[in-house]
Amino acid sequence: MSFLDRILPRRGAGDHALDEVSPAQRAAVSTDLSERREVLAREFALLQFDLGGLAYEMARRDHFRLDVIVRQAARLQEVDAELGEVERLLRLDEAAAGGSCSACGALHARGAVYCWQCGSPLIAQSQVTGQVAAP
Repeated sequence: MSFLDRILPRRGAGDHALDEVSPAQRAAVSTDLSERREVLAREFALLQFDLGGLAYEMARRDHFRLDVIVRQAARLQEVDAELGEVERLLRLDEAAAGGSCSACGALHARGAVYCWQCGSPLIAQSQVTGQVAAP
């Protein structure tokens, strides 16, 4: 279970629902996310620094071990992805948006039916057959 799954309730198709929590819970989540962003930003900077130093030392010795570089780069990508998700959630919370588009990721207001950026429908549509349901 990831950090985000522990602190945010889920809705529907896996979207985190920041608008379904109380104001006190929203403040706590926002604080937790801000703290997590700071930790991840520091970790990202250190991993990036380490990867650069590792590549430099390997180049200096003219002995590259791609498995070591790939392993370090994969860890850097994991931290970068989590940092991006935390930052997206913080922007979503700060903008008081209703959610984000599943197609392009653009923020949308509560009650929006179509994405303002790509035009994708934000609400699931059902097929209307024109028949009256039997009582």
